[in-house]
Order: sequence, then structure tokens, then C-alpha cells
Amino acid sequence: MGGTVRLWETGLDSLQRSLQDWRNMIGQEDGRPVQITLQRESGLDVSSPKHGKTDPDNMPHTGGNTWAGGTGGRDTAGLGGKGGPYRLDAGHKVYQVSQAEKDAVPEEVKRAAREMGEKAFKQRLKEIQMSEYDASTYERFSGAVRRQVQSLRIILDNLQAKGKERQWLRHQAIGELDDAKIIDGLTGERAIYKRRGDLEPQLGSPQQKPKRLRLVVDVSGSMYRFNGVDGRLERSMEAVCMVMEAFENYEHKFKYDIIGHSGDDFNIALVRSDHVPKNNKQRLKILKVMHAHSQFCMSGDHTLEGTEHAVREIAKEEADEYFVVVLSDANLERYGIPPSRFAQALTINPQVNAFAIFIGSLGDQADRLQRTLPAGRSFIAMDTKQIPQILQQIFTSTMLSSA
Repeated sequence: MGGTVRLWETGLDSLQRSLQDWRNMIGQEDGRPVQITLQRESGLDVSSPKHGKTDPDNMPHTGGNTWAGGTGGRDTAGLGGKGGPYRLDAGHKVYQVSQAEKDAVPEEVKRAAREMGEKAFKQRLKEIQMSEYDASTYERFSGAVRRQVQSLRIILDNLQAKGKERQWLRHQAIGELDDAKIIDGLTGERAIYKRRGDLEPQLGSPQQKPKRLRLVVDVSGSMYRFNGVDGRLERSMEAVCMVMEAFENYEHKFKYDIIGHSGDDFNIALVRSDHVPKNNKQRLKILKVMHAHSQFCMSGDHTLEGTEHAVREIAKEEADEYFVVVLSDANLERYGIPPSRFAQALTINPQVNAFAIFIGSLGDQADRLQRTLPAGRSFIAMDTKQIPQILQQIFTSTMLSSA
């Protein structure tokens, strides 16, 4: 009637792989402390949102409403609390109040927190626009993906044309009479007609039009909130840095844009295809905007709307092929989004090759979500080094599917 099965890993190779996966997910390899989340009940009412005082010693503060960067409290900027204006990670252990307590915050307090968060976000955007180029900060992201950029550029070099060309198809049994086949017709040949049709490009033929890629990145609050747990926001920023660097000077082959989605909106333009960043300073600004948006946006999820919008919009422009790649933290369960709806969003237009790459996961969220999506449409990348290989699989899968 019931029982328990325990599966023990004993093989050295299997244990090493599992240990490496665990380290990548927890984030001990880069010297960061492990961030632990503890559930707690506050039991205290919120008053009005504020930034809070800055502790010069950066000591951990739990459950109050005085200090900025505290956890499990109320009213101030921090993590795991309720009624505060925006998130602020001071690097401490997180005490998390329940979702029920957060939902019980009065509407007028939520509205005031939202207004304060929007004001702080606008101020942060101004600071980003006016800031000097910080080479060391950019190097932190660029240096982490330098090899992967080279790998991706080699993949882009070897991409083949896929778009079908409208041509005269000869040797047909129906259509217009082909003047060059009149003699063959007199001898009894039946395939003497020609008609207009789509012809697959020859292997190695140059592209007539560039391919189109839309990268849909998650800049929701959960990316900032759980970055201390598994580094998901930094991994997303590294992936965006990799795409921006690798696709530079490949505009004739690939036009790309990068769209963000969060609780605020499903179509946040980060990079437009007609205005891609040309240097490190411009690229760093985009990475900073991603980080700022994730810190100051409201809770919520627009993964479905962002995916559907990207799939519909990208096909409006003529291209050799269409690709949509969704970077997500697999946190759909929290918002009651069934995997079947996400699968539907990915496959809404058969012309568009849409895929999901899960770059964060609480427990086995990403594994469970991947198992329920159509085969070959989703990937898990807890390490940015895996992304070039995943993109290669994505780009070449369309070649195989048409063979």
C-alpha cells in the first residue's frame, strides 16, 4: 500500500557530477556565503514605506522597521519582509514572512510602496545614464563568459541559410509548359511542366535575409530576491553580456533584440534590433538596468505574456529564420501558471522556433517544469558555460527538423 525508496549514488563520476551541480546552484565556488531562508511570522502591522536607516557596520537586523537591508521586517527596504518600497540585499541570512502576511498588507500601503519604488527606480536610471564607465564591474561579467563568446561566434560563423526561395520548379507533372522540355514531351515524357514554388536553399548558400533572435529575459523581483541563493540574476546578466558581445558585427547574419519581463510589464525593451550597443560602456548600462529593474519592480510574473508577445511580434518582420529564447527562473508555480500554458505560449506560431532556458531553480522546480514541456523545447543551465552549447543545439535543431 505504501513505502519508501531511497536511491543512493555510489559511482565516483556520478557523485562528482552531482556535487558540481550542487555547487553551481548553491554558489560556493566563487566564495559567496550560502544564503539561507528561514520562515517566520511577523505578527506586527505595517505603517508606511520608507528606505530605513543605513547601518554603518552592516549588522544583520531581523523583524523590525528601522534599518535598511534588514530581513523579515516591515516598512523598510530589505528582503523577506512586507510593506517595504523595494528590495535591498545586504548579504545576510533571510527571514521570510509568509505570503498570507504579504497579501494582507492594506492597499493604500501597497500603493505608497509602489510609488516610492517607481521614484527610486527612475532615480537609479538617471544615475546609470550619468555614471562613468566602470571597467572592473564590466570585466566581472565579460571575463566570466570570454571563452563562451568565442564559442558562440564560431557557431554563428557556421550557420547555414534556411529561408526558402521562390523559384521556378522544373520537371513537374502539372503547371505551365516548359519550353525547354517540348522535345521530351514528344517522346512521351510527362514531367514537362514548371511552376512557381518554394525551394530549399542549397547547403552552404549565403543568407538572403538575416535570421531574427529575440532574447526574453526575466527581470522580475524573484531574480533579485533569490540571487543570493543560486546566483540566478548574475547568471542572466552574464548570458545577456555574452549575447551582446558574440553577436557584435554579425548584423548581416543575425538581428537580435533583448526584451525583459517582470511583475510590472511583459515587454520591457532592453536592446532594440536597430540600436544595439556598440561598446562596453553601452553594454554595461544595459546590465545595470536589468539589475535595477529586478530590485525595484513589483512582485508578479509576466512570463506567459512576454513569451506570447515575443513569438507573435518577431514574425512580423521578414527573416531567414525566427528564434525566441526565454531565460527564466522556473518560478511559475508560485503564480499558479500551469506548464501546459507555457508550452502553448512557446508553440503559438509554428514559424517561430521558441525555447526556454531555465537559469534558476528552487529545489527541483526547473526539472519538473522541463519534464512537462514539449521535448527539445527547454533546457536547464545552472552554469553560463552551458549556454553556447544550448544555443548551438537550438540553431541546429531547425536544420534537422527540416531534413
